[in-house]
Amino acid sequence: MTLAVLLALATAVVSAAENDHVGHGMNYGNYTPGKSAHKEVVDGVKATFNIKPMQEAMQDMGMEMPKGVKETRHLSISFNDMQTGKAITSGEVKVKVPAPDKSEQTRELPAMPFHSGADFDLATMGQYGVMCKFVLKDGKTRRAKFWYTVKSLHYQLS
Repeated sequence: MTLAVLLALATAVVSAAENDHVGHGMNYGNYTPGKSAHKEVVDGVKATFNIKPMQEAMQDMGMEMPKGVKETRHLSISFNDMQTGKAITSGEVKVKVPAPDKSEQTRELPAMPFHSGADFDLATMGQYGVMCKFVLKDGKTRRAKFWYTVKSLHYQLS
């Protein structure tokens, strides 16, 4: 039994170090192991995308969900320099999200503490594209894209 507990703890520590690089002194910003929607390295910059239901995002900020909000998800992106591990907190970030019904939403993501983020209406189940264009302090234009699937429209806080 003790061996099983030690093995489970060791696996968790190794997994955290691999996913978050904490063991190397690198903390990749807004990334929580198992929760990010997508991670990608583009020209020396690690972009970590998180997509949370609005209720969860508001709860994380200690706020109540305002009435009449039509956006269903908060999309946030954190950027880190791969050489230093340091957060990159300035730049221009634009995201386009094509929906399953072929409609599109485009937002400029304002800088927030530790990430850039905006709210999107992902109110239909199905597959959404997430296309990001970002220009950071070095002036290079970078792009990242991935698919995000909405499997359930209901979200309940525990």
